[in-house]
Amino acid sequence: MDYEGVIIEESLSDAAVLRRLIILSTRTEPVTDWHATPWLTQWTFQTVRIPEEDADEVAALIGRAIDREHATSWYADYKNDTHHYVIFSDCAFYIDRRNADEYEEAHAYGIGRGLPAHQADFVELIED
Repeated sequence: MDYEGVIIEESLSDAAVLRRLIILSTRTEPVTDWHATPWLTQWTFQTVRIPEEDADEVAALIGRAIDREHATSWYADYKNDTHHYVIFSDCAFYIDRRNADEYEEAHAYGIGRGLPAHQADFVELIED
């Protein structure tokens, strides 16, 4: 089952990884205080699809491509009906979407490294 998610293009120091993905849509929005990225003027949201067989490799590529200078400000994620990848510059979490503890671990990790709490909104449990 393929994965879908949103990658903020400006979070990547090397956007070449986007060429490996199926881009479903693109939208931009101007940066505000909420974004907590004052060095940028806009965020470009790339909604992407990742084939299931490529999901692990793409997670590694995205992790290496995340902007190292501002790495604590960024994560990327994509999910399917059962699993969710949450990717930081130095690690990736592969989460069973029914497991609150796995989400809590990824959430705590992101907050602990400096991700604004209001942006760590990737927790979306599913019911059995």
